[in-house]
Amino acid sequence: MKQLIQLEEAALFAVGIYGFSLLPFAWWWFLVLILVPDLSMLGYLAGNRVGAWVYNFFHHRAVAIVVLLAGLYSGNVILQLAGVMLFAHSSMDRMFGYGLKYEKGFKFTHLGEVGKQ
Repeated sequence: MKQLIQLEEAALFAVGIYGFSLLPFAWWWFLVLILVPDLSMLGYLAGNRVGAWVYNFFHHRAVAIVVLLAGLYSGNVILQLAGVMLFAHSSMDRMFGYGLKYEKGFKFTHLGEVGKQ
């Protein structure tokens, strides 16, 4: 099952890359921005509950889709870029086994415990 989920997430990551290719930005922007959503881990400085909420907000694909749709509706390519990058990043994280966080702590995710074999 784990490999099937990883394959699905790899396909969604490819969708994110394709979405980026439709935008008028140089490819180096993708490399620069792909890890920016991980800055949300700084929320853990305020504790597990706040950290999980902040992290999950910036790693939730529904948020990414809403941001992308807002960008498409308004014609704002920066919002479109933000939505695509949030989507691609979330898919990449899940492909590597990093899921949405529980309030117990950073390593407890909806995909299982990070680092546990």
